[in-house]
Amino acid sequence: MTDSNTNPEQPKKANPLVDLAVSIIIPSIILMRLSGEDKLGPTGALLLALAFPIAWGLYDLTKNGVKNYVAILGVVSVLLTGSIGLLKLDAQWLAVKEAAIPFCIGVGILIANQLGFPVIRKMLYNPTIMQVDRIDDVLTRNGNKETFIKRLDRANTFFAGTFFFSAVANFVLAKAIVTSDSGTEAFNNELGKMTLLSYPVIAIPSILMMLAIFYYVWRTVNSLTNLSLEQVMVGGEEPDDKA
Repeated sequence: MTDSNTNPEQPKKANPLVDLAVSIIIPSIILMRLSGEDKLGPTGALLLALAFPIAWGLYDLTKNGVKNYVAILGVVSVLLTGSIGLLKLDAQWLAVKEAAIPFCIGVGILIANQLGFPVIRKMLYNPTIMQVDRIDDVLTRNGNKETFIKRLDRANTFFAGTFFFSAVANFVLAKAIVTSDSGTEAFNNELGKMTLLSYPVIAIPSILMMLAIFYYVWRTVNSLTNLSLEQVMVGGEEPDDKA
């Protein structure tokens, strides 16, 4: 047995408010307020706006290590956005890029599940969140282990679906808002608006869908084991010899 409190590989969670400010709010304000020719200009404002999420992502990587794939994808996404603006590519590529990254993640989740690496089990059904050994023991004794695995696979498909939703929403949002030629003040202004709107339009629904998936996993555990939430979650009721 290992104590999760002494696991040196567990990354420290960043403050979500700081992450929101550095990755979304500050870059958006720079793009919308400082892109005029009398200020930083389109290129200067874009470079400054990109510097914040890139620096934050690199800081996160050096702090938590290269295993932080979310930070890596964040940096890559920002670099691609910057390339579109700096190279003055057609703005339609921004919509393609916005959709391609979450779409590829969703496909990757489905493929990983088929290869025996279900992401949802790593995220939700793991010993840092649930009393996995206790649940598995009850499932085995009740003969419900196979049913539980099938439902976890279904939850994994739902999880992939959240990224497909993000792909479609990102594409529609980018196509609807960013219509000006890249490398212009108007492009920067629209990019800033898109970045700000992406949080309420895309991120919040995705979070709600994740909460629904967690509820589905919990209800699955509860229906197949009759264990209460306190008996399932780590830090809750400890198992006894009769459970």
